[in-house]
Amino acid sequence: MDRTMKRLCTICARGGSKGVKNKNTRIIGGKPLIAHTLEQARQSGLFQHIAVSSDSQAILETAAHWGADQVILRPPELATDNSAKLPAIQHCVEAAERHTQTRFDILVDLDATSPLRTPDDIRGAVDLLESKAVSNVITAAPARRSPYFNLVELKKDGSVCLSKQLDKTVVRRQDSPACFDMNASIYVWNRNVFMQSPSVFYEDTKLFVMPEERSIDIDTQLDFDIVNMLMEKQR
Repeated sequence: MDRTMKRLCTICARGGSKGVKNKNTRIIGGKPLIAHTLEQARQSGLFQHIAVSSDSQAILETAAHWGADQVILRPPELATDNSAKLPAIQHCVEAAERHTQTRFDILVDLDATSPLRTPDDIRGAVDLLESKAVSNVITAAPARRSPYFNLVELKKDGSVCLSKQLDKTVVRRQDSPACFDMNASIYVWNRNVFMQSPSVFYEDTKLFVMPEERSIDIDTQLDFDIVNMLMEKQR
């Protein structure tokens, strides 16, 4: 890991959750959901600054209590149900760089709804970007389903077909090309690349693979209950 790199961690947590009400401040594993991500960022030892962006004062107050270096109130136009996340990250980066008077080299966005990652996962994803000198790194877990074997699409006429087909029929899932589920846990970017052209995918995007048991993203009450159960088992 390059000790000269200046790294910023952003955590963007909107207040208007539909699947699980107030999920970012709900208690899970003995503390608010967002607190797990803040602790992981701190324990990774990578960041000069950890900034939390939200449209919710309750989330910002919780983040400040649990160790965020800076809390940033997100503009309403970046916090609607239809708002994309990348502009919110850009806004957070700009605010953090103004506050710290620092131009960072590496940006790492951690999703507050993926609390099962470890500090080692964060370090591994960042090391992959820095060692390969690429534009960005995303994280994923091995997919349970394969578009070459058991993922299907519904045609306009009501018939179904495999989502992706090869010249040779795949008769065992193990023989199909490796596929992965993006887990929305860790995004790492070269700062200049991201700020000039914000995207999740570039020509040189690399993948950091995480195990399924650390890749649950909380979107529903069932996700919340499963993660809470796993955390209780670990305590």
